[in-house]
Amino acid sequence: MLHAGLDLSRKRLDFVLRDASGARVLTGAVAPDATGLATLVARVAGYGQPVRAAIESMTGARFVHDQLEAHGWDVAIADAQKVKGLAPLACKTDRIDADVLAQLSWRDLVPAIWLPDPRVAAHRERARFRLHLVKQRSRLKHRIHAMLLTFGIPCPVSDLFGRRGQALLATLPMATPWREHLTMALTLIDELTRHITALERELRRQGAQHPDVPLLTTVPGIAWILGYTIAAEIGDVRRFATADKLIAYTGLCPRVYQSGGRDHRGRLSKLGPRYLRWALLEAAVHAARHPVYRDRYRRLKQRLGTRRVKVAQIDLARRLAAAIWYMLTRRQPFAPHGASDALVA
Repeated sequence: MLHAGLDLSRKRLDFVLRDASGARVLTGAVAPDATGLATLVARVAGYGQPVRAAIESMTGARFVHDQLEAHGWDVAIADAQKVKGLAPLACKTDRIDADVLAQLSWRDLVPAIWLPDPRVAAHRERARFRLHLVKQRSRLKHRIHAMLLTFGIPCPVSDLFGRRGQALLATLPMATPWREHLTMALTLIDELTRHITALERELRRQGAQHPDVPLLTTVPGIAWILGYTIAAEIGDVRRFATADKLIAYTGLCPRVYQSGGRDHRGRLSKLGPRYLRWALLEAAVHAARHPVYRDRYRRLKQRLGTRRVKVAQIDLARRLAAAIWYMLTRRQPFAPHGASDALVA
């Protein structure tokens, strides 16, 4: 068997090929497109051996993975952080990175990450693109509020972008180019709202068919949009052996620095998907008002002080993640701690 290490950049894909004994047999670079990858496959095919390849996780790695697997290669996408831990480098180039991956593949030490199947990937794309559009709309709204402050105009309505707010914005005295920019921003907000509404209808339809979303919507603080997002980001919950494994995947756990008698907890690791962290923290904000979690949240917030309210929200988000693991594993709806069919809550 041949072992290939692949290092992807914007304009090229560096590769190093090693044989079953670990000896280097081929190096080079091709374009990171379908034609370039087909050229690479044709060059390696001359050796007449199966190929196992490794490529670091980054934008575009999934395309390379899918293209090469379609040609019969066995491709793993490696966790970039774990690769650095396994093989720290004093000198770093694209060719050296590719060679490191080839050696890890030869030694069967590639820290491969889980890849969602096309169905899960489609669910993720819908939820993530909706969130992207919502963020763009929020930026435009914030810019309009800043524009009013620039001209010393107070906002007398609770919703500047509702019916009364729109009427107010239409009559505000503004010079060029601010008036033109305000008109364009309002037009873009209306257009984004139209697309967001269409996406939410599609998410609601897809969520009704998803086996996990109805269960997730029974959790305090989680409605169908957050439920759909969490289900898409988790994927197959069976890949997490315990609730702690799922919590670690969310990136909501602090970094640990321990040596001898020294034990220090640092900032959050944030190693998991940021969309899952966002959804759990959003759910925690709403769940903090629910009777199941309200008292614990208030006690922790009072003990930590007003400056560290975020820590109390993160604690609640971790507890929600644990409850979600038990729910999806047992295929049961949320039940507060102490119920006859109690789940961890």
